Amino acid sequence: MKKEYKYASIFFAIIAVGIFSISYYYEEIDLKRTTTDDIVIEDKTFLRKSPELQGISGYINTSQEEIDKQLEGKVVLYDFWTYSCINCIRTLPHLTAWDEKYSDEGLVILGIHTPEFEFEKKFENVVFATEKFGIEYPVIQDNEKEIWNDFQNRYWPRKYIADHEGYIRFDHIGEGAYKETEEVIQLLLKERANTIGEVVEEKELVNLDEFRHATFRTPELYFGYKFAEGRNQLGNEEGFSKNRIVDFQLPEQFKQHYFYMEGMWENNKDGMKLVGDAGKIVLNFNAKQVNIVADGNTILKIEYDGGIIPIDSRGYDIEPNGKVIISEPRLYNLIELDQEGPHEIIIEVTGPDFEIFTFTFG
Repeated sequence: MKKEYKYASIFFAIIAVGIFSISYYYEEIDLKRTTTDDIVIEDKTFLRKSPELQGISGYINTSQEEIDKQLEGKVVLYDFWTYSCINCIRTLPHLTAWDEKYSDEGLVILGIHTPEFEFEKKFENVVFATEKFGIEYPVIQDNEKEIWNDFQNRYWPRKYIADHEGYIRFDHIGEGAYKETEEVIQLLLKERANTIGEVVEEKELVNLDEFRHATFRTPELYFGYKFAEGRNQLGNEEGFSKNRIVDFQLPEQFKQHYFYMEGMWENNKDGMKLVGDAGKIVLNFNAKQVNIVADGNTILKIEYDGGIIPIDSRGYDIEPNGKVIISEPRLYNLIELDQEGPHEIIIEVTGPDFEIFTFTFG
């Protein structure tokens, strides 16, 4: 009987790994898809029109009175984003470049800021982010996900492009496809110009470096119990405990792609907040880039593969002494490598004013 239980456990473990691998593969494919195969179309009967903008909770670089006039008769790129999302951040240089290049020819980029975490609902936080990233096009806050739901969206970032009549002609999920996206912009601007008797100038495509992801990387890891449901990567045997304080103890061994906690941490739906005097987070990962989304007012000590992070491997938020100053709710870049590979990172936290929401990788 013992052998049967052993074989059954192995069998179910293999199935679980297979299901995880297949779901991860298809999620990666889905995040790279462009849904409009043939952009040139004469009959728009079966095309969807962009929904009305309802439930707007904040206006940046625009106003309630201006927004409809700004979009009327224009080619509109609707960009669903949230300011702590690394995938969104990587697309912003392309968006700001297109805005500068095509806004006088009839393109309007509309940033639809739909928050993932509670702190991203604060108007002043979003204003600060738009200024930091050089966003001058209109941005609206979609704090209750009304616009998100009307578009039937599920992803950050996601770009829909509607022609001057309001028909959605292009839809892309995730990063990338910048060349294809700009070609659609140019085509729809030409269509608009032909309709109103104008001529648009032929322009070369924007040439910006594109981030190259690791071939095999650790998936995004969530510290909030709400987001971790169905993708729990907390390795401690104590596990999540909703809205309670847990005294986490580190095990003797660590599994790759799982994070481990030490210290007294409050388990919240968005993240984990340190409530003791000191805490620690351990992670064995595989990636080229490591980021955290965090908040508070503290300094983190970072240990990388048993020592201080080498200068040529430090993210832009690492100080010369190898530490990280946490001062506001946002994404912090910790590791930047030329080549992907398996590594270990240990984050030591002193003081209770620290909350962490997620690890993201590249």
